[in-house]
Amino acid sequence: MLETVQQLLRQRRNDDTPALASGERMWTWREHVAEAEAEAAALITLADPTRPLHVGAVLPNSPAMLRAMAAAALGGYVLCGINTTRRGAGLLADIRRSDCQLLLVDPEHRDLLDGLDLNGIQVLDVTGPRYAELVATAPPLVPHREVAGGDTLMMIFTSGTSGDPKVVRLAHAMAIMCGASLIFQYDVTPDDVCYLSMPLFHSNGVAAGWAVAIGSGATMVPARFSPSRFLDDLRRYRVTYLNYVGKPLALILSTPERPDDADNTLRVAFGNEATDRDIAEFARRFGCRVVDSFGSSEFAVIVVREDGTPPGSIGRPYPGVSIYNSTTLRECAVAEFDEHGALTNFDDAVGELVNTQGAGPFVGYYNDPAATAQRMRHGMYWSGDLAYRDADGWIYLAGRTADWMRVDGENLAAGPIERILERLPQVSQVAVYAVPDDRVGDQVMAALVLRDGARLEPDDFAKFLAAQPDLSPKAWPRYVRINDGLPTTATNKILKRALMAAGVSAEGGVLWTRPARGTAYRPAVETNAMS
Repeated sequence: MLETVQQLLRQRRNDDTPALASGERMWTWREHVAEAEAEAAALITLADPTRPLHVGAVLPNSPAMLRAMAAAALGGYVLCGINTTRRGAGLLADIRRSDCQLLLVDPEHRDLLDGLDLNGIQVLDVTGPRYAELVATAPPLVPHREVAGGDTLMMIFTSGTSGDPKVVRLAHAMAIMCGASLIFQYDVTPDDVCYLSMPLFHSNGVAAGWAVAIGSGATMVPARFSPSRFLDDLRRYRVTYLNYVGKPLALILSTPERPDDADNTLRVAFGNEATDRDIAEFARRFGCRVVDSFGSSEFAVIVVREDGTPPGSIGRPYPGVSIYNSTTLRECAVAEFDEHGALTNFDDAVGELVNTQGAGPFVGYYNDPAATAQRMRHGMYWSGDLAYRDADGWIYLAGRTADWMRVDGENLAAGPIERILERLPQVSQVAVYAVPDDRVGDQVMAALVLRDGARLEPDDFAKFLAAQPDLSPKAWPRYVRINDGLPTTATNKILKRALMAAGVSAEGGVLWTRPARGTAYRPAVETNAMS
C-alpha cells in the first residue's frame, strides 16, 4: 500500500481520466499533476532552503487550492490551510503560528493581508502575471524532500468553536488511510464525482473529501457551499459523493422542497454532526445514502454509526475510545434512563471522550506545547467533548466541556436538550448554552432558526416542552431567541462563544422569556414577527 500522497500522485502522471471540473473547464489527472509539479518547482526556488518550507494558502475551494495541495504533496513541503474567514490580528496569528515562508492568495482575499505585519513573508497572487511566469519558467521539479508516511502533508487549523484555532499536523499516511477507508466503505471509483464544498483548510474537507478523490481517481468539483445552488451543482457535474461537517444538511433542507429533488446522481453523503431528523429527511428528499460519524480534528477520537444505531446516538467508538471523569480519572458509569428515556444519573454517567491508548495519529499541535499538554493528560487524549454511553455501548454526545451548566444546583449539558428541541418540526437549527443567573450558577438559553416559511408562537413552544417526557423541568430554556441565522465557524459549526458573549439579547431577532418558576413564554423585545 502507498504510504504518501507524493507516491500516489506520481502514479497519476499519465492518467488521462478526469481529475477536476470547475465551470466550463475540465482537467485530466495528467494535466493536474503536471500543473502541480510546475507550481511546486517554482515555489521551491523561491524558498529559503535553511528554513522549514511551509506555504500558506489563503484561497477558497478552487482549482488553485487543489493545485496547491497537490503541489505540496509532490514537492515534499508543507501546505498550511489558512482560514479565509479570519480577519486582522486573528489571521496574522494563524499565519505566524504556522511559520509560513510563502503565502498564496487570490484577488478576493489579497486585501485581507493589508496592514498586517507579515515580517518578510512573500505574498504571491496565483492569478497574476508574475506568478504565471514563475511557474512557466520553473526548472523540472526536484522535491524539497522525499517524504515518509509520518511526515507532515498539511497543517490544518481546528474550527475554533471553544477558543483560538490550533494547528493540527496531518501526516501523509493519515491522508492515505482516511481516503482508503472511505473509498472501501462507499465503493468510490474513478467513475465517481466528488463534490468538495467544505473548506479545504479544515480536516473534514481534506480527509473526507480530497483524500477520497485523489485515492480513488474520482473527479473533484471544488465549490463554495451554497444551499440555493446545491442541487443545480449536483446535476451540472453529475455528483455522486459529497462530504459535510456541521449544519449543511439543515441549511439545504431549509430551502423549499421541489418534486424532482431526488432526480440527481448523488449516491453518498458522508459527514459529521447532522441530526437524526436531518439525516433521514436528506436521504429521502435527495434519494441518497447519508452516513454520519464523529471524529476530532486531531483524528484521535472516532465514533462510527452502524446499522441499528439508536436515535440520538452517534454510534460505537473505535477501540480505546471511552468516557472518563476528568476529576477522578476513572471511566464513567453506564447511563441509566427512566421510562421516558431521560438520563437519571447525569453526574456519574457524563464525562469526556478520551482515547485511553494515547494520542493515536495526533502528534501534538504545532508551536503550541501548552495546548498539546492540555489535550494529552495522564497518558490519554482528552477530546473536550462530553458524552455518555448506554448499556449496549452506544455513545451519546452531551456537548463540549464548555457546555456544562449548573442550574438550581443541578448539572445539565447542552447536547441532550438540543436533541429534544430538534424534534420541533418548525426548527432548522438549535443551540443551547448557559447565561449567568442573577444569583448563582447558570440559566439555560436556546437560540433557534426556523425552517423556511415556518412560524412558532410562545404558547406552542411551551406546549411542546410540556409534552416531552424526557425533558427535566430545570432544562426548560429560561430565555429563547429566534433569528434568521446564527454565528458559525467557517465549517458551519454554531459558534456558541459568540452567543454566550451576546448574553440575554435578541440580537436583531425575537427574544422570549419565562418566569423563574413559570412555564409561560412571553416576548421580551418588541420586533417584527419572525417567519
